[in-house]
Amino acid sequence: MAIAHPQTRQFESFVTNLSYARQMVRAGQALEVLSPKGIDTGDFYRAAWVQSIAALEHWVQEEVLRRVAEEAAKDDPDMPRKLRDYPLPLHCVEKVQRGETTTAEVVADRVRQDIARQTLQNPDAIAKVMALVTDVKVWREAAKWVNRWSQYRTSYDEKRLRGQYILLLRRRNQIAHDADLIDGDLKQRRQIGEANVTDALNWIERIALALAYALDGDASKTPGHPASAGASEAPGGDQLHID
Repeated sequence: MAIAHPQTRQFESFVTNLSYARQMVRAGQALEVLSPKGIDTGDFYRAAWVQSIAALEHWVQEEVLRRVAEEAAKDDPDMPRKLRDYPLPLHCVEKVQRGETTTAEVVADRVRQDIARQTLQNPDAIAKVMALVTDVKVWREAAKWVNRWSQYRTSYDEKRLRGQYILLLRRRNQIAHDADLIDGDLKQRRQIGEANVTDALNWIERIALALAYALDGDASKTPGHPASAGASEAPGGDQLHID
């Protein structure tokens, strides 16, 4: 089943960054055939794993910032509660009162500063920052999209989908923080291969796509992909294929 990607600059950037990870996997495969001495081809797979999590984190940040700017510019009383109640320092309010800037610009800039200080990798952090732009429980809604795309052969709920992502994040942290060394060993590293890293990359893409759809529509009501995402059934890299 082909799932269309949202046609936004932010998601296109995510797809591009994820493609760099896939290129690392292909490089690892090519080197495995040559079996060069002194080179651990698994390092290409480890780099791909780390890159994929970074790609998702960057997309979360940029997507939220885009939507914050749009919501703030609307000045809509029905904007998400967390954004409506977002605290602003007095000096920011004074700049608006003096006519030096607009409320929308101040809010967008303040959120950008706050997000820049956060690590947006774990599920709780992702849910918290996305609450600025939607009142939907994004992980719960994303799980519905995953099940729908699999034609309900899966039965993910919020807890299971979060758990799936946490497993991916945990291995990323083992690679990035512990050199992927087996616990208690200073030389031997965990096994890694093309099959499991490719599966990880596919899951990262699926989760990002499900979160994007969760931001835009109700999986139980929306007949197609969210209209506001501007998604289309474009060929090639603009689709995720789920078997």
